[in-house]
Amino acid sequence: MSPIWHSLVAACRHSEDIRKSRFLAQAMPVGTSQQALAYVQEASDPSATHNCWAYRIGQDYRFNDDGEPGGTAGRPILQAIEGQGIDRVVVLVTRWYGGIKLGAGGLARAYGGTAAECLRLAERAPIVAMARLGVRCEFGNLPRMKARLKDLGAEIEQEHFGTDGVTLHMRLPEDRLSEARMRIVDISRGRSEAYPLE
Repeated sequence: MSPIWHSLVAACRHSEDIRKSRFLAQAMPVGTSQQALAYVQEASDPSATHNCWAYRIGQDYRFNDDGEPGGTAGRPILQAIEGQGIDRVVVLVTRWYGGIKLGAGGLARAYGGTAAECLRLAERAPIVAMARLGVRCEFGNLPRMKARLKDLGAEIEQEHFGTDGVTLHMRLPEDRLSEARMRIVDISRGRSEAYPLE
């Protein structure tokens, strides 16, 4: 069984002072790389010494050291994201240099540690794989159909009313698909069948 990944419920921040340098980690839930890069652009502090970042959205990930020695900032931030089991997130760690050099190992620990602590403190929610289904049903079955599918976590996206019934488009957790299909057949006494939507 694959591990359950989580995403953040809301943006979060965490700040640390490490050998006179100030590190501020800011994390934000995102759905696309464009959102991640826009957040980095918006939240970066131009007056800071470095604005290093990483994001992970499924198999799509990137990181940036923003002038720090290669591999000492962006990669440790990405490792913190993956180590915490977080997905669909961008983390920006801003550093204001305090006059004491940290060395490559110290930088990696500072960036990765600040990012990890920020994510550890953040409120999370499990990422649930969703699927989309469509179904046609008679008017008389509609209230019961909606109520029984809602019990499975289904969200109705659209309702189309026709002369002979209603077509529903819904989203529901992937692991409830077979149960939903059985309920639809049961409620309609075999006259309705679910079909997948793209």
